[in-house]
Amino acid sequence: MDVTTDLTTEKIARAFSSHRFELALPHLADDIIWTLVGADPLVGRKAVEKAIERTAADLAAVTTEFQRFRTVVGEESVVVDSLARYTDAGGDVSIVASCDIYDFADDGRITEIVSYTVELPS
Repeated sequence: MDVTTDLTTEKIARAFSSHRFELALPHLADDIIWTLVGADPLVGRKAVEKAIERTAADLAAVTTEFQRFRTVVGEESVVVDSLARYTDAGGDVSIVASCDIYDFADDGRITEIVSYTVELPS
């Protein structure tokens, strides 16, 4: 079943990486695998949705400023490289560099995400 949308794979990947999860959620395959390098992979749509809900809740009171945000688009994959500055309600700042690699099925659904993240000195 094709995902009917005007969103390209690049826009879907950019939405997910920029924490606009509501745009990306409809485009997750049921058997998606999300590997946050250094942790056990999340397997299946429900596991990924739970992680997204936790992340969205954690970021609700945080201001996010992307200092770098670029994409590389291939035939079946999209890579998003970013550098973000997160400021919480108390003024604490975290700088995080990340790289997310998205694989897409022919129907436009995300089948796999591999995420590399590192917190940098602020």
